[in-house]
Amino acid sequence: MMFIVRTASPAPAAPGIEVKALRQTPAAISGGAGKTDYFCTGAADEIAALRSAGWEVVELRDGWYAGDRGGGVAISGHGRYWEIRDTLFTVKDAIGPAETIASERGEAEHVNVRRAIFGV
Repeated sequence: MMFIVRTASPAPAAPGIEVKALRQTPAAISGGAGKTDYFCTGAADEIAALRSAGWEVVELRDGWYAGDRGGGVAISGHGRYWEIRDTLFTVKDAIGPAETIASERGEAEHVNVRRAIFGV
């Protein structure tokens, strides 16, 4: 599951938690000045452990979370499926029905969006 750890400190270094992307916390977020949003993956018990250790954890809803450099994070399935995007149209990493598969040259293949969404 993907979630955000919002902090002014470095990212959490906890077993089972992997940081996939980061951005400056948007200015519209109350109390977000000077903080960083770390997009992390982990299981529900690992999220609970972070919360009990005092970390600010934000569960993600389905939608688009813009990054600082034109890309961002797309979430679906209530945080179960996600895509890390370098640009609006380039998937860098993904988990879910339309995962990106690296080619033999080590480059990400282009995703056929119509096939991934509609199966056509």
